[in-house]
Amino acid sequence: MKKPVLAAGAATAIAAPLAYLLWKYYPRPGPVGNHAVPEPAKVVDLQRYMGRWYEQFRYDASFEEGLEAVTADYSLRPDGSVRVVNQGRSGGPHGKQHTSTAKAKLVDPATNAKLKVSFFGPFYGDYWVLDHGDDYEWSIVGEPSGRYLWVLTREAKPAARTLEELEARVRALGYDWSLVHVTQH
Repeated sequence: MKKPVLAAGAATAIAAPLAYLLWKYYPRPGPVGNHAVPEPAKVVDLQRYMGRWYEQFRYDASFEEGLEAVTADYSLRPDGSVRVVNQGRSGGPHGKQHTSTAKAKLVDPATNAKLKVSFFGPFYGDYWVLDHGDDYEWSIVGEPSGRYLWVLTREAKPAARTLEELEARVRALGYDWSLVHVTQH
């Protein structure tokens, strides 16, 4: 009689921590903020897209919860994929720094505007460059479900007029502005 009880206890001892880790670290998307995400507006020159970007606005997601001063650094790998290094600070712009590294691969070589990004293992998520400035001074990134949105600039603190124009562009693309988090730098 003791063997089934011990087996059940052992299974619970293993399953409970695993369930907690999945709950804690598995990305949970937020609400849908755009029910009709448009196709990317322009071709992306990957060489010009590489480098540092500063997040200005985003839809909150579990993997960015509480982060400010968020940056993304992109660089081309010899195999044609893209190395992604995201950094953010918890609790404010001067808080503890957190870093995550990913690999992105092109899925639409005709435009270079659609990529798949993986931060762990074989799991990839969509990354669409929906629009960008002619000089690659800003970029609006989303994906087909409408649950994720990032607005990136080359400057940590761009002019107020630039931010207003980006807000207008995000709204014009169909995103619900009430779900937007304004990132502190």
